[in-house]
Amino acid sequence: MSSPRFANVTWPLFRIAVGLLFACHGLSSLFGLFGGSRGTGEPVPMGVWPGWYAALIQLVCGALVIAGLFTRPAAILASGSMAYAYFVVHQPDGLMPIENGGVTPALYAWTFLLIAVVGAGPWSVDALISSRRAKPADAGTTPSTTAPASEPVADRA
Repeated sequence: MSSPRFANVTWPLFRIAVGLLFACHGLSSLFGLFGGSRGTGEPVPMGVWPGWYAALIQLVCGALVIAGLFTRPAAILASGSMAYAYFVVHQPDGLMPIENGGVTPALYAWTFLLIAVVGAGPWSVDALISSRRAKPADAGTTPSTTAPASEPVADRA
């Protein structure tokens, strides 16, 4: 049983919650907040591969997903970075995420892939931009009334 009544609320709340949690991982690793990198209380040193770059992706992509701005590209980048983390860091220790400690990157990878496929939905900057592009610049003008006087409307492509 589906409930379209709540669809316009649940999807943006889901997107915002996932983006916020992801951005918190970035804040933790970049600035030592929330216990720091891997609970050490310290940030990842600047420029260290792949930790510092992963944290930067987490912060930036998380913030973009929260705002719903460039949501699909941000979600693709976030999903790819989590897939990389899973296959490079966790998968060599065992096949299943529960065995190798890779549950979190696996869930983030699939969740961001879902967000990339579905899009930002309502309550997003992407939706605001789309709605503004869809409206004509002047409510009184339509494509049929904006043709140059010398060009018949029927001949325009």
